[in-house]
Amino acid sequence: MTAPLKHYLQFADFTADEYAYLFERAALIKRKFKAYEKHHTLTDRTLAMIFEKASTRTRVSFEAGMYQMGGSVVHLTTGDSQLGRSEPIEDTARVISRMTDAVMIRTFEQARIERFAEYSRVPVINGLTNEYHPCQILADLFTYLEHRGTNSEGKPDMACLAGKTVAWIGDGNNMANTWAQAAALLGFQLRVSTPRGYEVDTQLAALDGTPASKGWQNFADPLEACAGADLVTTDVWTSMGYEAENEARKKAFANWCVDAEMMAAARPDALFMHCLPAHRGEEVTAEVIDGPQSVVWDEAENRMHAQKALLEYLLLGRQG
Repeated sequence: MTAPLKHYLQFADFTADEYAYLFERAALIKRKFKAYEKHHTLTDRTLAMIFEKASTRTRVSFEAGMYQMGGSVVHLTTGDSQLGRSEPIEDTARVISRMTDAVMIRTFEQARIERFAEYSRVPVINGLTNEYHPCQILADLFTYLEHRGTNSEGKPDMACLAGKTVAWIGDGNNMANTWAQAAALLGFQLRVSTPRGYEVDTQLAALDGTPASKGWQNFADPLEACAGADLVTTDVWTSMGYEAENEARKKAFANWCVDAEMMAAARPDALFMHCLPAHRGEEVTAEVIDGPQSVVWDEAENRMHAQKALLEYLLLGRQG
């Protein structure tokens, strides 16, 4: 059985109903994984993984997850494929999609993955671009529901997101853009606090492709953004591709380090998340990331479980 062709290039590509299904399915897949029960729904399916940016969690989560579902993977980088020798991305897409069942790409400009998807015969998944990181937010929201949003049956209940507040502290980057799309789509509030000059691009963060800020608002003061928040989250100050700006960014972001004072301003049961890798003492203190409110390790593990549900859905459609 094969599902109709659908890609996952940004968070806005799916509906709220699809996310409700994915969260519940991810919970089932995780329970089976923890109980050592086989879940081989993707036997004989192959995932091509293309990396134009370095990776730890993305590679391990997709590769391990695909094997756990009975499938296999092909790992490619620009150094060991014709992409590194300037083969047109359209030609690469035509060829790889004839030989595999799905493609995950971790690259630079969003336009590159969109061009690939246009010429692909199989689902294409955004493993990270400069503009968006949908798989990470998928895992982050699943993690939040796992800790704070389960129903009487112990299943993720997306209704629990209503009225919640997420505080994004730091750079207006691909993570912030994706959080903004999620807030508008799923009905929670997002507070964004960035230094001047590093604000969220409202065009990229918009849910419908038009400049908007539905579901989120800007705060000049990060402490104010954290006040009463249910979740506080951040990222490194210098994302891949912006290393030349590192020293300037360290100065600009000096007051945006998530510390105990910011967490104390949030709700007493607030969670802390970070997509990792983390630089303790820069964007977050060791006291916070290694403290009792931090769920970063569950968050990292849940990349695998959420993506397994995503792969299964894109390849097979709804199950059970």
